[in-house]
Amino acid sequence: MAIDVKFWGVRGSIACPSPDHVVYGGNTSCVEMRIGDQTLIFDAGTGIRNLGKDLIRRKVTEASIYLTHTHWDHINGFPFFVPAYNPVARFHVLAGHLTEQGGVERVFSAQMADPTFPVPLSAMKSKLTFEDFPVGSVLNPADGIVIRTAPLRHPNGATAYRVEYAGKSVCYVTDTEHVPDQPDEVILDFIQNADLVIYDSTYTDEEFPAKVGWGHSTWQEGIRLCRAANAKRLALFHHDPDHNDGAMTVIEQKARSQWSNTFAARDEMVVVIE
Repeated sequence: MAIDVKFWGVRGSIACPSPDHVVYGGNTSCVEMRIGDQTLIFDAGTGIRNLGKDLIRRKVTEASIYLTHTHWDHINGFPFFVPAYNPVARFHVLAGHLTEQGGVERVFSAQMADPTFPVPLSAMKSKLTFEDFPVGSVLNPADGIVIRTAPLRHPNGATAYRVEYAGKSVCYVTDTEHVPDQPDEVILDFIQNADLVIYDSTYTDEEFPAKVGWGHSTWQEGIRLCRAANAKRLALFHHDPDHNDGAMTVIEQKARSQWSNTFAARDEMVVVIE
């Protein structure tokens, strides 16, 4: 069986629903991976709202949600994830960066509390469970599926995920900041020989010096890492909201001219790894 990857939100920092963000999309981070009857969701940015509607259409009532971290752009779609209000549904929410900070359930509850949101987490009548794991753990959500984790360089911490199944692998590596001319050895090892790497490409190398400390990387660094790690394909991800469709088209063209196995992820794009 294949790993079906669908991008529901590819934007970073803040959603940007505008006529200038139609081709690549304006929703923030959310990626779905389907393996047989298993549904794995990565991050709960605004893209999870449309994913929720699609799960209802498909009559899917169970999934695991893996969070890279809990900055707003990666969790603020969750209150609008309609399946979580269904009493017969089951969702397991996991995070690897909050073990010593009170846990992920506390963060999700605070997000949906007065005075910032009118509907509390308790209004979600699905079977919601929360799990905090130490980053570096190996997770096994179902027979034959292995999810490896690794730490990322990001303010307050973040977690990378590598999904492995039937000899295939997809890596989800966002949000992370590189050091120029010093390849991140953790990421290089993590993405080794991966079939697809989804990488934080918020900036260009030219923009990066003014953004040091913000916790993000560049499409050029993504290409350098993937080539060094013998990865097969690279999906540019977590696009800067200031990169409209015109800017993204130029970035994608430049990236593909450097390495033809590169593409810019778009809202509702599907990639099948088989």
